[in-house]
Amino acid sequence: MFLPFVRRFPPLVLRGSYRFASTDLVRTQVDDKTGIAVVSMNRAPVNSLNLDLLREISSALDDVEKNKSTGMILTSTAETVFSAGLDITEMYKPEQARLKEFWTTLQDVWTKLFGSSFPTAAAINGHAPAGGCLLAMSCEYRVMRPNFTIGLNETQLGIVAPIWFMATMENILPRREAELALTLGKMFSTEKAREIGLVDDVVATKEEAIAKCTDFIQLFAKVPKTARALTKQAFRRRFLETLDREQDLQMFLYYTLQPQVQKGLGLYMDRLKKK
Repeated sequence: MFLPFVRRFPPLVLRGSYRFASTDLVRTQVDDKTGIAVVSMNRAPVNSLNLDLLREISSALDDVEKNKSTGMILTSTAETVFSAGLDITEMYKPEQARLKEFWTTLQDVWTKLFGSSFPTAAAINGHAPAGGCLLAMSCEYRVMRPNFTIGLNETQLGIVAPIWFMATMENILPRREAELALTLGKMFSTEKAREIGLVDDVVATKEEAIAKCTDFIQLFAKVPKTARALTKQAFRRRFLETLDREQDLQMFLYYTLQPQVQKGLGLYMDRLKKK
């Protein structure tokens, strides 16, 4: 049984007249000079995406949109992990109402991030499997530190990635490359990800990654915001339309609650505990 989530009233980070909430799970800082918001996932140890973290990411995206930041960089406070993906404990022996909210909140986060009006970039400072890869791919630009891995590895775990996960990868990679990556459940090294275009650049440190992301966002400084936003959203519309929210939710619930899937999740959790 999961404890009910209680929203705290967090301290605020101030930039001029803009107010951005920072919480235990998500930290938002705004650069006074550039107006770029850096949103850092902060759920130790590996930023597993549980309902609480997804809620806070969704709220942070709302704040960036509302306060008209010039762009957003998504990163992590962890030293070696961007995000380990979806939190399996949300899906194993779940309380159904929470399971529904968990999935619809993930849908919200993807829709807001992939379809945002503001420029987005990911400073990938560690491993980014599965849902972590989804978040990074939803951004327009990706910079990654060396010697880590990234990819949608769901098939390796006996899981089928939702069609909108697939569409997000297809927005970046050639269709044949995306199909092979998805059917193999392949995890790419930083260097291979750069070679195939899954990430745009490789740098040694998180600070350099944030600097590269800042440079990318500032490319749009002289481009009219509305024209840029509408062009991006028009380009991504067909991918966004792959998500039929209700049908996707029902498929997720049906699949997750199957006895054999629950058994598999339990075995996977047991393996994690032994590591």
